Amino acid sequence: MPAFRRFSPALGLAVVLAASGQTPTVTHTPFPTGTTLGAQIDALLSDPVAARDHWGIAVTTLDGTPLYGHNEGELYRPASNTKLFTTAAAMALLTPESTVTTTVSFAKPAPNGLSKGNLTISGAGDPGLSGQDFPYQTPAERRALGLPVPNPNPPDALRSLDAFAADIAKTGVKRIDGDIIGSDTAWTWEPYPIAWDIGDMLTGDGAPVSAMTINDNLLDTALTPAAKIDGAATLTVLPDTGYYQYSVDVKTVAAGAHSSLQIDRDPGSKLVRIYGTIAMGMPYKDEIAIMDPAEFTALALKQKLEQHGIEVKGIARAEHKLPTDGEGFFRESHEPSKLQVAVVNTIVDPSKQSANFALTKFSPTLAEDVKETLKISQNLHAELMLRRLGILFGDSGETHNTTAQGARVVRQFLVNAGLDGDDFLFYDGSGMSSHNLVAPRATVKLLAYAMSQSWFPTWKAALPVGGLDGSLTSRFPEAPLKNHVFAKTGTLGESRALSGYLDCASGKQVIFSIMVDDHLPGTVADRVTMDKIVAAIAANE
Repeated sequence: MPAFRRFSPALGLAVVLAASGQTPTVTHTPFPTGTTLGAQIDALLSDPVAARDHWGIAVTTLDGTPLYGHNEGELYRPASNTKLFTTAAAMALLTPESTVTTTVSFAKPAPNGLSKGNLTISGAGDPGLSGQDFPYQTPAERRALGLPVPNPNPPDALRSLDAFAADIAKTGVKRIDGDIIGSDTAWTWEPYPIAWDIGDMLTGDGAPVSAMTINDNLLDTALTPAAKIDGAATLTVLPDTGYYQYSVDVKTVAAGAHSSLQIDRDPGSKLVRIYGTIAMGMPYKDEIAIMDPAEFTALALKQKLEQHGIEVKGIARAEHKLPTDGEGFFRESHEPSKLQVAVVNTIVDPSKQSANFALTKFSPTLAEDVKETLKISQNLHAELMLRRLGILFGDSGETHNTTAQGARVVRQFLVNAGLDGDDFLFYDGSGMSSHNLVAPRATVKLLAYAMSQSWFPTWKAALPVGGLDGSLTSRFPEAPLKNHVFAKTGTLGESRALSGYLDCASGKQVIFSIMVDDHLPGTVADRVTMDKIVAAIAANE
């Protein structure tokens, strides 16, 4: 695991010019406040449960004409609303049908089945090497097809690696005298963006970002309580490759009692400690992030090869490419970028692996992945998109920080779309960074811009729908809002956001963005207030 890096903003930073000249000055149309809607929202925000919070609200027509604003030009932590900006840039620049490939390269076997040298599996950011079926199906779509919700028998998380191993065996390989290498050198190894919370890095929410991604870079864990009090709980891990060691000290307590569990792993360590108590009859499930996905992939592929009768002489190991450019993230991400060519497919060149056999697998399309990413707010997939943008449209220099280059590309895309460059600041693609900042007026501007683009219908269809699916399944469950709110949620610490499109009682549709910072910890009062604001907008516009 790379060392934690200090972040320091560039002092005395020179003015940065956009690709087409100086960064344009954006004139902001005032947002009305003294309206009937404004009076209702003022009443909601003056309630003691919301009054101490920092609120920002922007509402516009579909063409971007302001209807109502409250602190709409101030900056907020957007949380997963960041994914709106990342996915929009990806849809525009990568194109909805674009894919990437995962490549396995190795030497042609001799007549006796010996493949000399290393076997390398190289990733380019495929989010589909997992047990997840693409395209993502909402609960309603699964029910319409007669499928159970949720799926009780998800496919094998390592099925892609098993298929690779089977195909390698068909080429006549019986023994490999080198190592099995998991390579994520398609871009630089920067697993954790700036200002990600260290606690999230243990779980699936903060799984490390790697070009060689496998099973969303996480392991599914389940703790089953014993059948008697004080009995030891049983741990199950899937996929179980032996990558981590586990120290489990979890005792079973009476049914109905409070379960108290903790999962710990020190940075750089492969020892996972699970301790505490678990109530009888109440199994517990969680996710543990894979520390080095490329290394894990190599280990899992080695095991699959052996299961298919192929002997491996060497070890399983990772191959990374570290950034060596010392330029600060802020400055690098604010350099101008020329966004001209849409790239359909990103393919790892097997010739660079010095091999004469290569097997490939194509990823799901970007459009399919955007649906997955927005519906369930999949952090890792948004980060993969950001790095694809960085490697294809940023500075192609081998040493550059790919994450910063991705942020640079998104920034240029947004400026080109007419957003004020001072209204947003992104340090990642998912919204997990607490350094991200966005003004609500920037979000509604993006949403209005998107409507004029060819990819808009696909992108809007990927948004969660109130009362029906994704992260809005349990919100807006009743008429008149059920099935009439199409919006992206966002939650990070004491920040929350909701932005999207709304069908109103008048028959009109409007665009809205609601953001709140610094609400009290451990409460959902701000979310309740937020949903009341949405209802007020729908009733008054």
